[in-house]
Amino acid sequence: MSDAAPQTTAPRPEPIRFYGTTWLDRSRGYALRRAGLTLGAFAAAAAGAFVLRLAWQGLAIAEVGRLLDLLVVVAFAACSSLAFSRTWSGYVRRPDGTRDAAAEKSMHSIRLIGFIGVLLAYGFRSLIEAPGEKLHRVEYEQAVEQYERRRTARTGNPAAKRRAKGSKRKR
Repeated sequence: MSDAAPQTTAPRPEPIRFYGTTWLDRSRGYALRRAGLTLGAFAAAAAGAFVLRLAWQGLAIAEVGRLLDLLVVVAFAACSSLAFSRTWSGYVRRPDGTRDAAAEKSMHSIRLIGFIGVLLAYGFRSLIEAPGEKLHRVEYEQAVEQYERRRTARTGNPAAKRRAKGSKRKR
């Protein structure tokens, strides 16, 4: 005989980075954590912008030319805006299929260059909710609903069902 508890197949919420599963009931310092991460994301974006400004000033001191200065500014602005939009949309929907997976992999270098856009998207999304919370909540609620449907469809022992009125069980 085993004292092990029966395993449950009920769906479990998927943890979100920095939040764990506290997003489900918004407990255990969820609001404080969200506020701290929001401020942290904005502070990191400001620090990144400061570092980029120092790099741009280094280019100006090196007198590399107006064209290169302009190309660097445009490249960082374009990569930041692309990284922002891709990161923001990633909090609302999951990529589907191999085509989206390949596109996400190719966006890695753009997100790396446009890190300020990623940090701003994280910060602005944290003002609303934990980044990815809406997506995780919808998926979790669907999983719970499917689980409940499957579970209620199989309740009870079919051999022990009551017979119609007037019929007796054979012994």
